[in-house]
Amino acid sequence: MITFSSPAAAQVYGEYERRDAEEQVRAAALGKDLFAHRDEFLLPVGPEVGAFLHSLVLARRPTRLLELGTSYGYSTLILADAARQVGAKLVTMELADYKQAEARRQIGRAGLADAVDFRLGDALAMTNADRGAPFEFILLDIWKELYVPCLQAFYPKLAPEGIVAADNMVEPAYARDSARAYRQALGQLADLQTTLLPIGSGIELSVRWPAGHHKL
Repeated sequence: MITFSSPAAAQVYGEYERRDAEEQVRAAALGKDLFAHRDEFLLPVGPEVGAFLHSLVLARRPTRLLELGTSYGYSTLILADAARQVGAKLVTMELADYKQAEARRQIGRAGLADAVDFRLGDALAMTNADRGAPFEFILLDIWKELYVPCLQAFYPKLAPEGIVAADNMVEPAYARDSARAYRQALGQLADLQTTLLPIGSGIELSVRWPAGHHKL
């Protein structure tokens, strides 16, 4: 369960959960046609993963967060609320303008707009172009075939002891080849410790420990 910082944020989250429940019924009816309509759905990380990410941000207290894949703002809301509580800023990137517009609306309703830096465009290009401080927390939840290129883009900008959480490492089944490729790419980076957590659709949690860096 997520303890939000305000009733407004909790209300918006409740609306997301109700939307997801309705969409799961529709998804079941679509069956094999679901993939063609995937851009219409929230496809959220879900409450279990959401609560984990929220608690992790509160515990680690990063100052700068990155979300690759805003979508309609479900996980953006969760990360923004935690970022607000620890005095951090969330940078969130999305390619689809209509998804970002809805996310902006919901984050505004939740009273969290000042905690979020919305960026619209290609995530790889925007990550490579970022000149801000290193990211201390990253949520990777973009189209799965982009996981390895995204890793290559954000890895040089990941702070020591920085955390990366990658969603959908087990489900859906059609994305497993991309998930395996991402895990293999992680294994090539000697200063990353990584493990697969069996929550939600599967979360790969990675932490950067540079050689000689003191572990807390």
